[in-house]
Amino acid sequence: MTRSTGERAVLVVVALGALLAPLNSTMIAVALPRIVDDFDTTIGTAGWLVTTYLLALAVVQPVAGKLGDRHGRRRFVIGGLTVFALASLGAALAPSLGALIGFRVTQAVAGAVVFPNGAGLIRELVPSERRGGAFGIVGGSIALAAGLGPLIGGALVVAGGWRAIFFVNLPFVAASLALAWKALPRRPVDAPQTPFDWAGSAMLATVLSGAALIVVEGRHAPAVLVAGVPLLLLLAAGLVRRELRHPDPVLQPRFFTIRPFAAANAGIASSNLAFYTVLLATPILLARRFDWTSLEIGVALALLSAPMVVFSPVGGRLADRLGRRPPSTAGCVVLAAGLLPLAVAPDVSPYALLPCLCLMGAGVGLSTAGLQASAIEALEPEQAGVAAGVFSTSRYIGSFAGSIALARLLDEGQGLAGFHVVFVIAVVGALASVLATLALPGRRAPLAVEPADASASA
Repeated sequence: MTRSTGERAVLVVVALGALLAPLNSTMIAVALPRIVDDFDTTIGTAGWLVTTYLLALAVVQPVAGKLGDRHGRRRFVIGGLTVFALASLGAALAPSLGALIGFRVTQAVAGAVVFPNGAGLIRELVPSERRGGAFGIVGGSIALAAGLGPLIGGALVVAGGWRAIFFVNLPFVAASLALAWKALPRRPVDAPQTPFDWAGSAMLATVLSGAALIVVEGRHAPAVLVAGVPLLLLLAAGLVRRELRHPDPVLQPRFFTIRPFAAANAGIASSNLAFYTVLLATPILLARRFDWTSLEIGVALALLSAPMVVFSPVGGRLADRLGRRPPSTAGCVVLAAGLLPLAVAPDVSPYALLPCLCLMGAGVGLSTAGLQASAIEALEPEQAGVAAGVFSTSRYIGSFAGSIALARLLDEGQGLAGFHVVFVIAVVGALASVLATLALPGRRAPLAVEPADASASA
């Protein structure tokens, strides 16, 4: 079956909206030195431009997805794109570092609104036999944006200064908005019978934010761990108790008793821990041990992202043809195979390292569409937004865990031993993702409610 014009238009809107967050996540890296100079600050302080952005993306997505489930997705996709454009303009004109951080957080919140509701639209509008391919296309666009971000950012900073990396968002968003206004379906929305779970949303955001901050700050201040961890556990227990009793919770803990949902989230978290750890460790290894230049390191990292762009659509089509489990498991096995030589011999030559990076990128590309489809299809269509939000948050949790492991182990005094431990941790994460994918469904049974007849509103 081929895609209709309307289905293709919706897919383009979702893909364009999805690439904004990763593009802005990676472009900022090359602009940080200029921002530090312009605002006369330190790289540590300017680093909050990265940390707060990732944290907001992780925290907001489940809540934003739940709001779309209740009130319709069209308004949240269009509204999120509009706010993203305004925040980008504000960031480009920011008079101070504090203002710039504020606009970056607003960007992240807007992107976090767009992505889960775009994924929810795919769940509702794309038939099951083409849905894996649709998620593969979106995954490919995300990988392309993340991979090209540093190159685009570098060119823009050279041509127009750091503010140019925010101005460049405007034509992307304008195109997305024009197409979204025309293509996204208007459907009547039934008024929710229960009030929105704002208290649960606040508790969820506090738990996720607190966990990230404890991990980040705990390595510098042990007192934060001693005081923070018990409080966080109490709050998490209170959140679970409240959500189990709420008639329409922002996040239903019982979702994690559904095997495909739990397996897909565990799979993306553990595979992203493996991938992101190596993504961050590779430039340090190449610079410290082999004295590679920034350009050479950039080319090496392209060998991680380029196979993802190619294999994400392939993995999606295989997930439609063979079922969600086979390409997801195969991709995670390929990821582990690419990591294993690095864990066994971290002093491998850079030219032996490069094929390993290619394998890793191909593995992540093959696995992601099947994992995402499994997570979203495990719940009812009217819960697709929160399913997509939780899945994306699980991805970011893996990234945070990888970055913290890296910070602890790659101290200057650790030498090659630190890299050995990092790569062993990455292999363990990849093997855990393989085990998680074994719990995914194989060939999918027909949907009880087809997307065209689904009662959820767009």
